[in-house]
Amino acid sequence: MEMTINLTPAVATYQERQVHRLRDGCEQIESDLVAVEVPVALVFNGISYAVMMVSPVDLEDFAYGFSLTEGIVDNAAQIYDCEWQHTEQGHTVELSISAERFARLKEKRRNLTGRTGCGLCGTESLAQAIRMPKPLHSELRFDLSAIARAVDNMKTKQTLLEMTGATHAAAWCDAKGSIEILREDVGRHNALDKVIGALMRARKNPSQGFIAVTSRASYEMVQKTAVAGVSLLAAVSGVTSLAVQIAEQSGLTLLGFTRGRDVSIYSHDNRLDLDKK
Repeated sequence: MEMTINLTPAVATYQERQVHRLRDGCEQIESDLVAVEVPVALVFNGISYAVMMVSPVDLEDFAYGFSLTEGIVDNAAQIYDCEWQHTEQGHTVELSISAERFARLKEKRRNLTGRTGCGLCGTESLAQAIRMPKPLHSELRFDLSAIARAVDNMKTKQTLLEMTGATHAAAWCDAKGSIEILREDVGRHNALDKVIGALMRARKNPSQGFIAVTSRASYEMVQKTAVAGVSLLAAVSGVTSLAVQIAEQSGLTLLGFTRGRDVSIYSHDNRLDLDKK
């Protein structure tokens, strides 16, 4: 059973709009639901670090996950407080972090305003561009049928996607394929950060399950998954060359085109029970 810890005030995640539709050459005026996308400022100990474009839900989860995958904190215990507020300009999440982590943040602080989650915008050098996660040493094995079942079941839990058709989802699933945490967002990176943040706040052991995403697996999706301590990432779409390289070096099992019984295995197939149907 998923533990929900969410203090975010109720905010609309979609809007109703009038749209002109052409069906078989005939124009119709209909109501349509569109996903809300808002700027969210992340502020650490009073200093603004980044402004992201995010779906305005599960923002505390997002802030926790972003803090971990960006290397600002190493664990949830280093975050002392997290408060959300809405202003006329957008949304702000203010975090209070340990003095040691704040000193590290100031050393590496970058100008990331307007970043969309690509992971490289504002980076000052090539050496900073590729952040290698610590090697994973999980001995947990996974049944491919359990992974396929989890990916298929994600569709039934994506309520915002069903309404708007405009969001991605990420899910953390236990080794048997049960979806424990699922988050949606207009950005695939944001959805993954939200899942990671929810894991942190719920004090779940991330190494006891896997992550599935409804998008492609780029470098940063692999990097975030490995930093969170999850040893397997299953993507519905394809993967990039750098994602495969980082997965191989970090010890992460990377799957692409995970659709039903079809799957492409790009790294570390030793964690998979391939003989099971």
